[in-house]
Amino acid sequence: MLSIKLKNRIPTIEIRKKTQVIDVVQYIQRQIATGKDNRWTKRCTEWQPMSGRRDRGTPEARWMDDIRRAVGPQWQMKAQDRKKWKTSAEGFILQWMDKASK
Repeated sequence: MLSIKLKNRIPTIEIRKKTQVIDVVQYIQRQIATGKDNRWTKRCTEWQPMSGRRDRGTPEARWMDDIRRAVGPQWQMKAQDRKKWKTSAEGFILQWMDKASK
């Protein structure tokens, strides 16, 4: 479609701009965050264990922790505003691209 080869090393963001394809993960995260009712997807992302404790050792990173680190603690409020979310999500994607390149 675009005649892009892997060896050209073109960032995914650039390819998405040209093809106008949205990132599925970003889309789903926004859908979950903006949900106003009590759906299971929102309940699962905000779930806390009854004991309030985790297993010993280093806790596993959750995708919500990554979003909080990149976007801020009020990421759900930003997701309500489409413009703010889009600018925040671009920074989040760039952070993941930096991790992948290392």
